[in-house]
Amino acid sequence: MSHDPAAPVLVMGASGKTGRAVTAALVARGLRVRAGVRSDAGARAAYAAGAREMAHVDLVSGVGLAEAAAGCRAIYHLAPNVHPDEVGMATRAVAAARAGGVRRIVFHSVLHPDDHTMPHHLRKAAAEEVVRRSGLAWTMLRPAAYHQNLAEAARGGRLAVPYRLDAPFTNVDLRDVAEVAALVLGSDGAGDHEGQTYDLCGAETLTVSRMAHIASSVLGREVAAARVDPAAWARAQEGRLAPGAIDDLLAMFAAYDRRGFVGSAAALRILLRRAPATWADVLRREALPSPVPDEQSG
Repeated sequence: MSHDPAAPVLVMGASGKTGRAVTAALVARGLRVRAGVRSDAGARAAYAAGAREMAHVDLVSGVGLAEAAAGCRAIYHLAPNVHPDEVGMATRAVAAARAGGVRRIVFHSVLHPDDHTMPHHLRKAAAEEVVRRSGLAWTMLRPAAYHQNLAEAARGGRLAVPYRLDAPFTNVDLRDVAEVAALVLGSDGAGDHEGQTYDLCGAETLTVSRMAHIASSVLGREVAAARVDPAAWARAQEGRLAPGAIDDLLAMFAAYDRRGFVGSAAALRILLRRAPATWADVLRREALPSPVPDEQSG
């Protein structure tokens, strides 16, 4: 098994939003990243995030997984959103890790994976069990919904969602999630994080209506909140998402209508050793235009 601190971390899904953030956080800590990607376009996205080693991998078939994992110190396993084969992907990732001498796996799960009203959450729970029984040193990260999911819409002036506007959320900054991932993956793997499951939630409980109000203040222009009819949303996704994915997301929206999506920020505060980023923090960083450099300076 590879205990070489200079060995790379394999980041699955490295070209996606989460994978790019985790890659950037690992590189910022001075760690090597081997980016698991599906295409040349994905490799370019991972390269832009800081990865310099690429491995073409198909999580559905498992093609390329063993070669990608060989010689790595750890794997950050991240499956595509609402994928029906979540358990199969976890099983193949674990097998590749064991065959390649990888000692550690960090699994990107979801807040409340045991919620029986959301089928794709239950698949995460089943995948967690695969990881727990793998014989590898494991850590589970269970993030809430990201602030970034709504930041672009706020910049456009309208937060339109297919669930009630007064449902409570403890959304989290993706950069904070990535920082925790890098912290865990960069550790020696002894003690603190092995066998741990961390809920990663922001410290604010906000509704979409309140988020629109805050965004209006931060951005200096009106940001509206609007509820979209879930059936109309589903019709708009036909041809873009698989029918099963649409059904999974409709079930999620119905769960949000019933109780929102909230959790505790305690673990995130402890891991970061600071307060988690707020919705306003993320808007200032990601939704406001970048300042134009002074042509007379430097």
